[in-house]
Amino acid sequence: MAVIWEQQQGDDHYEVRTAGRSVRLYKSGVFHTQWNENRPLSGGVWDLLFLPALFMPEGSVRRVLVLGVGGGAVIRQFTTLLSVDKVVGIELDPLHLHVAHEYFGLQLPNVELIEANAIEWVKAYKGPKFDIVIEDLFTEQAGEPVRVMEATESWFRQLHKLLKPNGSLIINFEEPAQLRATNKAYLNSLPSGRADSRFAFSLPTYGNCVGAFLSIEADPENLRKRLDQVLAGYPSNRATAQKFRVRRVHDK
Repeated sequence: MAVIWEQQQGDDHYEVRTAGRSVRLYKSGVFHTQWNENRPLSGGVWDLLFLPALFMPEGSVRRVLVLGVGGGAVIRQFTTLLSVDKVVGIELDPLHLHVAHEYFGLQLPNVELIEANAIEWVKAYKGPKFDIVIEDLFTEQAGEPVRVMEATESWFRQLHKLLKPNGSLIINFEEPAQLRATNKAYLNSLPSGRADSRFAFSLPTYGNCVGAFLSIEADPENLRKRLDQVLAGYPSNRATAQKFRVRRVHDK
């Protein structure tokens, strides 16, 4: 691997490295994200943040909000594989935004990156609602990624307010137990009339568990078929992309 950019900011050391055709972001030794325009789904945790979007009807994902941009790989997945009108990314770290712009190709007309505290931004937001909200708010402790906050009933309620009636919420958790622990908080936060349809996404090589909180009934087999369709132009990427696991989450 070759280091093409690096910077020290306080105790944090940032690096952008290339590995073949891939661009990777590291912060304080933590591998944050990777993008390869020839292989949009690279088998990383960021894939799990994109995949639940394929549960939604084709053409229905027009506006996407990403809380926690990192390098921006998941945003590139949406702009590359789906016909989105707008992706808004909220990121506290200005160096992450610099990397996203300069090295991950996010200088795109349908992408808006905002430097802000995502929690405060969510509380203050009054604009148009989104078809998908992705919450990926992590920091580093002792070289390991950890969630910034607990997914409480109050936090779920705030995120629901950002969604269109048929919108989907996607949240990255450190492990499956952390997702299961949100059952009561999520059910208590559900707006009246919203369906309870939840799925857990994981990869065999990562401990993370991504929760997909949907407003529609969904079938994992249909999702896998849709994935093959969106990757039709990337035949060498299909095998890697299908290695994820998905299961329905129940309240007990």
